[in-house]
Amino acid sequence: MPTSRPVGLAFLRRNHWLPARQPSPASFSVSLGQHLAFTLACAAVLMALYSLLRLALLLYNGEQIGTASATILAEAFFNGLRFDLRLVVYVCAPLLLAVASRRAMRVRALLRTWLTLFASLTLFLGVLELDFYHEFHQRLNGLVFQYLKEDPQTVLSMLWHGFPVLRYLFAWLLATLSLGWLFGRLDRLTRSPAVAGREAGSRWPFRALAFSICLALALLAVRGTLRQGPPLRWGDAFTTDSMFANRLGLNGSLTLLDAAHSQLSDQREHLWKATLASGEARQTVRQMLLTNADRLVDEGSAAVRRDYSPPLGGTLPARNVVVILMESFAGHYVGALGAPGGITPNFDRLAQEGLLFTRFFSNGTHTHQGMFATMACFPNLPGFEYLMQTPEGGHRFSGLPQLLGARGYDSLYVYNGDFAWDNQSGFFGSQGMRNFIGRDDFVDPVFSDPTWGVSDQDMFERAAQELERRSEAGQPFYALLQTLSNHTPYALPEHLPVAPVSGFGELDQRLTAMRYADWALGRFFERASHSPYFKDTLFVVVGDHGFGSREQLTEMDLLRFNVPLLLIGPGVQEKFGARRDIVGTQLDIVPTIMGRLGGAVRHQCWGRDLLDQPAGSPGFGVIKPSGGDQTVALVSGDRVLVQPPGLAAKLYRYRLGSDPASQPLAAAPDEAVLKRQLSAFLQAATASLLEDSAGMDDGEPAR
Repeated sequence: MPTSRPVGLAFLRRNHWLPARQPSPASFSVSLGQHLAFTLACAAVLMALYSLLRLALLLYNGEQIGTASATILAEAFFNGLRFDLRLVVYVCAPLLLAVASRRAMRVRALLRTWLTLFASLTLFLGVLELDFYHEFHQRLNGLVFQYLKEDPQTVLSMLWHGFPVLRYLFAWLLATLSLGWLFGRLDRLTRSPAVAGREAGSRWPFRALAFSICLALALLAVRGTLRQGPPLRWGDAFTTDSMFANRLGLNGSLTLLDAAHSQLSDQREHLWKATLASGEARQTVRQMLLTNADRLVDEGSAAVRRDYSPPLGGTLPARNVVVILMESFAGHYVGALGAPGGITPNFDRLAQEGLLFTRFFSNGTHTHQGMFATMACFPNLPGFEYLMQTPEGGHRFSGLPQLLGARGYDSLYVYNGDFAWDNQSGFFGSQGMRNFIGRDDFVDPVFSDPTWGVSDQDMFERAAQELERRSEAGQPFYALLQTLSNHTPYALPEHLPVAPVSGFGELDQRLTAMRYADWALGRFFERASHSPYFKDTLFVVVGDHGFGSREQLTEMDLLRFNVPLLLIGPGVQEKFGARRDIVGTQLDIVPTIMGRLGGAVRHQCWGRDLLDQPAGSPGFGVIKPSGGDQTVALVSGDRVLVQPPGLAAKLYRYRLGSDPASQPLAAAPDEAVLKRQLSAFLQAATASLLEDSAGMDDGEPAR
């Protein structure tokens, strides 16, 4: 007695939830017209899918819409169709190639499987991108690969504890099954039983003509434009004044594909391309950085190596230095810089005791860039965004470890997390730091985040103990203290010592973590102020980077870079006042510290002593986001020049504080000068890094 087919499988195949068993080629036929109809129908499904993903991205990040009108958003969706069509051509390429063979046109099961798998993959990326954009205000890019290269356990823990992973996976699986069913349905609607003579229209002359037409149309769709010159580029989506709408017009799968290509290509392809003669670039950057207190040395072999003699009137009676790098401490939410909501009451109180810089910026948008810019005073450059993990990161920079190590200072680095992340121990160890206290060195912490490490409260408590111990030893010291609690998944102690933040919508959780970090900072200073070393110590409090907000002022997300810089030390306010509006970045921290300690010093920092500049100087800073985004900008005074790759530079006047805004400036008389300064700075710094002449010379630094 023959065995009947299982009822369950029959039901699933009958309803197209599973691919039907592939009939023999003789059991059904596919004419050329039917195959083209199947291809067009599947392409339409994919186009609809990617438009729905764009709509989901819009709704999920709706707070980014700002003042963008419905017309602008419609333009973004129209621009997106061009990028989506390019991706659809890639997906449908096997179907288009099948036109050349009648046998290939009949292999529907294989074609449906390919379509379902590819659609499922891009759907998964679309779901992932909802929170990726929410966090970074960028479409999928090289940051994805960077996180994958880090400790997988930490990354998976961050995702599991920070996002509704199971809910996303269930939705993705359900949508994948639906897509499989839909492609199966289209398959059945576009084929028929084999009948003699039915495939007359599929003979080779017709197929050859159809294949030629399909190939031409596919190439046109992939180019995305009828213009001469380069094909469709990301800049073609930037057609409005809304940065969110412009990025909405891109396709995340394509931007990730571009990032993958960049990851596999030679690093030198991403370096800043020289546009000036090397001598002109060096001379320009020297004019930007050097003052009357600097004397250039090694002029022929180093770009900006100099002996700096700080004016005696600008020094402070400080013996020790403590740098506090605050995770995601966005200036846009700091009360002392004009933000409402009382997010940072302790920092605001401390700002009344020290010197606050109101136009200060991070050099990048990730912590590791804040680390090497702040401590090694070297910029975040195109092609070297992950400097601490590259061979060039082993160069001997003229940062705080070298300069103070040469003066006999003891060193200390206290951090909530694992020093293996971002190669911190390797980088800072090679620069001269010797004493590291990380997550495995804390005993009985108040709270330990399963993803990153101990709480900010624990970090500051241990740091206070270590600083007191070093003070008793009598040796001068410098320390780097780094917070971590204000980071996805924002795991905080169960019994919070602060009231949770409310009224900021999706930012409530993040701002609660920022308020908690601020509380821990205040608690540290309360203890430190009663310690003997306090009166002899210069404290530098700075954000490692900011985070995205609803206002995105230019193509460069300027508020993501805006962080506070606060100096607290003996006699700071008496000599320098309570606030400074000069523009600065993390590159300026080391020269500013050395200027307060006094004594001649030889260095090659790519920043300046912010407290030894001519009156009325607007200051300047060069900034660049992390990941594969090669956009760069020069901030000077209340203006910012933004240079996207391959597009014309734009100059804006900006305003920070409680009511941030920007205004495009046309035909500014010094725009050409700003462009030359930006290019010269990046070109000279890149050349110095490649030549290994970006830091100290072979001799001891001058004292």
